[in-house]
Amino acid sequence: MIGSMRSVLALAAVSEAATGVALLIAPSLVGQLLFGAELTGVAVTIGRVAGIALIGLGVACWPGPPRIGMLTYGAAVALYLANLGLSGISRGALLWPAVVLHAILTALLIRVLTSDKKTKT
Repeated sequence: MIGSMRSVLALAAVSEAATGVALLIAPSLVGQLLFGAELTGVAVTIGRVAGIALIGLGVACWPGPPRIGMLTYGAAVALYLANLGLSGISRGALLWPAVVLHAILTALLIRVLTSDKKTKT
């Protein structure tokens, strides 16, 4: 037997999160290693957003409440997109609505998580 579901999920969590960190730090290198082509231009930004999503997936697969993974993704992508907008790197029409949407969803997740903790105590 390969192992328990908990062990397999923990291994998957570490693998996905590690890939996400690599995409966040060096998206062009990861693109080169995976696809044989360097990521350039907007592909670097998309690679980093994918990296943030993989980190969130890794956190969600880690033993514990999966909502933490969505909270991790929502907060990190809101901050990253806001940074792109404030630095002038991105100017897309939906950039700021996406930042606001992710910030609202993050706030709602925090509210649910904190209310869950209060009802358990």
